[in-house]
Amino acid sequence: MIRVGIVGASGLAGGELIRLVLQHPDLELTYLGGNSSAGKRPAQLHPGLRLDLGLTVEAVDADVLAERCDVVFLATPAPVSAELAGLLADRVNVIDLSGAFRIRTPELHEKWYPKAARSTELADRFVYGVPELIGEQLVGAPLISVPGCYATAITLGLAPLTLGLGLNLKTVVVDGKSGSSGGGLQLRTADLHPLRNGAIAPYAPVGHRHAAEVSDFLERGKPGTVGSLTMSAYGVSHVRGLMASAYVFTDDPVSERDLQRAYLRFYKGSRFVRVRRNNETLIPVPDPQAVLGSNYCDVTVLHDADGGRIVVLAALDNLVKGAAGQALQALNLRYSLPEETGLTMQPVMPA
Repeated sequence: MIRVGIVGASGLAGGELIRLVLQHPDLELTYLGGNSSAGKRPAQLHPGLRLDLGLTVEAVDADVLAERCDVVFLATPAPVSAELAGLLADRVNVIDLSGAFRIRTPELHEKWYPKAARSTELADRFVYGVPELIGEQLVGAPLISVPGCYATAITLGLAPLTLGLGLNLKTVVVDGKSGSSGGGLQLRTADLHPLRNGAIAPYAPVGHRHAAEVSDFLERGKPGTVGSLTMSAYGVSHVRGLMASAYVFTDDPVSERDLQRAYLRFYKGSRFVRVRRNNETLIPVPDPQAVLGSNYCDVTVLHDADGGRIVVLAALDNLVKGAAGQALQALNLRYSLPEETGLTMQPVMPA
């Protein structure tokens, strides 16, 4: 059995990690770490977890983590992850769910995560990426940085264009909409129910750090290029789930048929990316509610000939494929397990 520790056990991603680890046949949960939640049982923090795990949340101790765990998930804010990763590297395998090591370029990292101080040497050791795109690099990787939820959806949506067809994308404009769980459990007035319910709140209308993350990753990929990638993000009244709509402009000739074939070919054999036609089901898809509770990302590509653009839609559950599920998928690949192990749950709809 692979011994697993979760730091940040009281948060939403931490709770989702506990749930997924418990149903994984090759994992044993041996450590729960936290700060203000120290001394509490998982069931006190996460009402859905009634099982007595024989564990309580402990104050974080790097020595204890290294002794009791083979792999540690860091579901912590970026500054905390940056500090803990420095203490744990070379002692235990680390899978970080924060933004501490997602952006490789030092200047971009400093712009978007100024409080997450890290050494360039440590950052260069982390393997970043969506498993569908860099799976072979995850095998045996001791340090893994899990992409952000929006970044996962956007990258999976654009990869067939750049990495598959090799298109040069002049301009990409992303419209993102996410449920309230994307903001975690931090108390903010704007997230109170009387203000959030029914709202479409433009909380990042002129820039989002996940756009920088995607650009940083795709710039290192070949053969296609991305000239400009910008993003606006909105909070909606759902709890789980997000939709990333990418409007792509390119001078390279492409047809609807080319696009459909390219996406089907690119994700052939991918366990968790479902290429879908927009009109194939009772409701237009992708739709976040059609993936809730699962590790799927649904992707649709459309050619807007009149508008001179490609429209790419991607939907996922931000707490599963956008966080804990993808982290577990990365663990499976790191240990050469079937990547779907512990992740075969189907979406729950309606939810």
